[in-house]
Amino acid sequence: MIHARAAAAKNIKSAVDDRSFDPVSLIRPRRAIRGISAILLPFQSNGEVDWPGFSAHVQRTVSAGLAPAVNMDTGYAHLISDTTRTRALELTRAVTDDFVAGAFVGDKAGAAFDADGYRRQMEMIQTHGGVPVIFQSFGLTGHGDDAIVANYNQLTKSADALIGFELSDVFAPFGKIYSLEVYRALLGIKQIIGAKHSSLNREQEWRRLMLRDELRPDFRVFTGNDLAIDMVIYGSDYLLGLSTFAPNEFAKRDAAWAAGDPAFYELNDWLQYLGFLTFRPPVPAYKHSAAMFLKLRGWIDCDDTHPDSATRPESDRKILQQILEQLK
Repeated sequence: MIHARAAAAKNIKSAVDDRSFDPVSLIRPRRAIRGISAILLPFQSNGEVDWPGFSAHVQRTVSAGLAPAVNMDTGYAHLISDTTRTRALELTRAVTDDFVAGAFVGDKAGAAFDADGYRRQMEMIQTHGGVPVIFQSFGLTGHGDDAIVANYNQLTKSADALIGFELSDVFAPFGKIYSLEVYRALLGIKQIIGAKHSSLNREQEWRRLMLRDELRPDFRVFTGNDLAIDMVIYGSDYLLGLSTFAPNEFAKRDAAWAAGDPAFYELNDWLQYLGFLTFRPPVPAYKHSAAMFLKLRGWIDCDDTHPDSATRPESDRKILQQILEQLK
């Protein structure tokens, strides 16, 4: 069906298809930015989740003016149990009714689409008042473009609102960046109110912004590019792991852009420097970087991570301390 529609529209000129477009033309001065920050799930030295530290960070994030995202990759979505997911939802709902949460279904290469598994995760989130963010899986992305769109259509029957998620395979083996035709089809599904884009590629995100502006201006493109956090000046909003390091500073940066304050640029530079350091390969180790940084800030007592998650060298602490001093 997607390919048939593409053939029918072959002769329709779209700015999205113009390879010579000027990204500067996309810049939107003084726009209000919707910031969603993925919450780190902190651990104690005994391997148990630090729930008081988690709740405090949710509260800190909300107080800064950002919406929390729980049970995302930053919250070890693929490594935690439903019991842990549920507790995170309960504690988040106790703080705010404006939050999103990851709906993760684990499977293996070649697996069929597990619609029931997704529905269970979505129901868990919606019962607690959150908006589901649909993590990819082999079953969701592995059977061709038409199947991808059909799978999302199935899920929308169980939700008034959900957020899609494109994930580069540098983050996870089941990740897939969709074709623009798939993205165009997803824009046509009203229950999908936005999508996180984590290709780490500016041009791909710019083209999604252009397509959004052309077809559905109310749809939110949430940048997941922790290596290009200035995508917000072009019309992206964000759903980032990097912002869990510094929710107050991200909120100040966002406010500066909305006010036309040049302070935006220096603050963005330091936050981006933090992103370049902490999201270097192996990328999943950024969660250890986040724990180190939050401990340096005095916000958590222990910077241990989930035992199955990658770690950073001790030498990072000195650099993180220097960045923290600049942000202060």
